[in-house]
Amino acid sequence: MSQAIPVVTENKRWLILTHAFNMDGRAASLTITDKIPYLLEAGVEPIVFSAITGMKDKRFPHYQFLAWGPAGFRFDFRHWIANQYGRGLFYKITTRTVSILLAPLIAIEKLCLGYSSQWSWALPAFIHGYRLIRSGKVDVVFSVGSAWSAHLAGVWLKKATGVELISEVHDPLVIRKSPVDQGFERPKNRDARFRHYLENQLTRFSNKVWWFTEGALHYAKVRNPNLNTPNNAHGFVVTPGAEPPGSLAASKKHEYTNQLNLCHFGSLANDRSLSTILKALVPLFNKYPQARQCIRVHAYGAPLDTLSIEAIKQFAFEDILLAHGRLEKDLQTGKSGRERVVEKMQDADVLILLHGNDEWCAEYIPSKFYDYLWTGRPIWGITHRNPQLDQMLLDRGSYISPEGDAQAVASTLEKIWLDWQNKHLIEPVWKPIGVDQAVKTILTEVQAR
Repeated sequence: MSQAIPVVTENKRWLILTHAFNMDGRAASLTITDKIPYLLEAGVEPIVFSAITGMKDKRFPHYQFLAWGPAGFRFDFRHWIANQYGRGLFYKITTRTVSILLAPLIAIEKLCLGYSSQWSWALPAFIHGYRLIRSGKVDVVFSVGSAWSAHLAGVWLKKATGVELISEVHDPLVIRKSPVDQGFERPKNRDARFRHYLENQLTRFSNKVWWFTEGALHYAKVRNPNLNTPNNAHGFVVTPGAEPPGSLAASKKHEYTNQLNLCHFGSLANDRSLSTILKALVPLFNKYPQARQCIRVHAYGAPLDTLSIEAIKQFAFEDILLAHGRLEKDLQTGKSGRERVVEKMQDADVLILLHGNDEWCAEYIPSKFYDYLWTGRPIWGITHRNPQLDQMLLDRGSYISPEGDAQAVASTLEKIWLDWQNKHLIEPVWKPIGVDQAVKTILTEVQAR
């Protein structure tokens, strides 16, 4: 159900700092770009600063800046070349040449600073933002991270000009190591140490700051008791949601075929690996030999992780796990990568949601979850220490397994197999979460001065 968006009647001119913007299919970009239509509807007059990695927006002033550091320049340049010329021979030659030329400078940058590659994007964002604010063209600075360079630029602008600063933290800036770790220990890694510092700066200098999970807000409060106290930031939780891309047919009827297709979308890593499912297939195939001819696991959007590759070799599952890579824009049909992804999601029998096994899962919900909710397909969530995510899955009718419990994963997989054989897979409850509710929460909080 659509949410009524509050109208912004004052302080309408928002400078939005976001490294990723208008990048097809990128979660860090979609989280902000999906909000834009609702912000415009509410009366916000945006000016966007982003990297050159996405397409330039024509609806409002949109300035794209290269990162000034060599590692950030290389990262942005690769994406810009891919957008302009595709990932063919020209892309390979130019990006490799630039990487070779920049290698000595990147080594020096890493040795001297040790920060993540996009840090230096904060420099042009700050300088150009300072000029706009001083010329009276900005009422509010809105820093958006994923890449923490946007938050760094936002804090700098707040300190230099006193402008109102609101901040959206996508992923926890401080990564805890265990359930008893509160995140107070000074990290040895220089990038982690700086993120620890930056979290404290946001809680001190932002007017409003929000996180995407209850766990993330909880631990941020533990580390920063000044949060939600007078003269410091007001912190709260926003459920980001997602928009149905293009002409998504949410009511598309599921059709059973002669194959059970388990599909995963998004990034993979050794701590978020399809090997968990491949290992569970072994006892299933022993118990139901016919299942080997019917079950296929599909991976879209990212290269396979090391553990999945090893499991494929170990169990001879080359025909079971099919890696399709990233779906880009189709020049023949004109469909965006995001639209093609949703089509594949709706072709799935069950959608796999791998949460991971790190402690930070208690503060994190995969953004792909919100896309999954629009497809009308059952979700199999393999989750770790996140009651909020578990409850959201249960409320919508899902298969759930605790990560790290091999027996539970195998039992859930067997249930999915039997349900599919009986043509009685879980019918999910239609409760998608749109972006309108996120914008309503943000504008309500921001205008409660």
